[in-house]
Amino acid sequence: MLITSKDLLKNARENHYAFPHFNYWDSNSIRAEISAAEELNLPVILAWAEKHSSEISIYDALTLGKYFGSKAKVPVVLHLDHGTNPDLVEWGIENGFTSVMIDASAKSFDENVKITKEIANFAHKRGVVVESEIGHVGTNSTNDSSMYTEKDAALKFAELTETDSLAISIGTSHGVYKQGTPKLNFERLADIRETLPIPLVLHGGSSSGDENLNKAIRNGITKVNIYTDLANASMQSLKNSNFNNEPEMASIQRKSISECAKHYFKVFETTKYKYQV
Repeated sequence: MLITSKDLLKNARENHYAFPHFNYWDSNSIRAEISAAEELNLPVILAWAEKHSSEISIYDALTLGKYFGSKAKVPVVLHLDHGTNPDLVEWGIENGFTSVMIDASAKSFDENVKITKEIANFAHKRGVVVESEIGHVGTNSTNDSSMYTEKDAALKFAELTETDSLAISIGTSHGVYKQGTPKLNFERLADIRETLPIPLVLHGGSSSGDENLNKAIRNGITKVNIYTDLANASMQSLKNSNFNNEPEMASIQRKSISECAKHYFKVFETTKYKYQV
C-alpha cells in the first residue's frame, strides 16, 4: 500500500522517534528493505535518488517502487530523493511518487525559496508531500560548519515555501567518513526543533554512529536517510560467503540489507509507531 509520509512524520515528531529512509538501487535492495519493514510490522520510506540515474533510471525505479510498494504488507512511502531538476521532480509527482525532495540548497536563499515554493504548490495540488533543504549536507571532504542550517533562516524558509519537512545540516555528510564518526551540533538541532513546527530530516545518516543518531532523534529529527550502509552491507556480505549461482548470491545480499535496515529501525526507535495490519 502506497501512502504519503505526512502523517508518519507528524506522529514521529509528536512521539520522539524517527523513520528511516532507505534508498533502493535495484529489485534486490527494495525487496530486502520491504522484508525488514514487514518483519517488524512498520511502515517504510523507500527512495530513489536523482544521483542514481546512471545506475537505475527514474522510470525503472518508479516501476519497481509502485509494484513492490503496492503489494507490501505494510504502508510504503515512495520518495524521490535529492531532486535537483524541477522538471524531473514534477514528472515524479505526476507519475506516482508519493513524496518528493526538491533540493535547491546549493542555490541562493531567494532562489531556493522560489524553486521550493513552486514545487510545493504543484505537489500539494496533487496530494504529494514535499521535503526541501536549507544549509547543505556535503560529502565527507566538503562538509564544514559554515554550511550548517541557521534557525531564523530555516523558519523564514518554511513559512515562505510551505514545505512539509525540512532537511537541515548539523554535521553529517554523504558517503563514508574518512575520520571516524562526525561531531554533530545538537544545540543547533534543538534550537531549530524548538523554532520550527514541521518535521526535520537528517541526511547522511550512514556511519554517523548509533549514539549520534539516537541523540539526534531525541532532539527533534523525525526522518534519517540511509544509503551507503545498506550498499556496503550488501557488498561485505559476499566476502566470506559461499554461493554457487547468482540467485544464492542475491539471497545473501538481501539478508544483509534487511538486517542493516532492521538495525536502523531499532536505533531510530521506530517501534514506537503502532500500526495494525
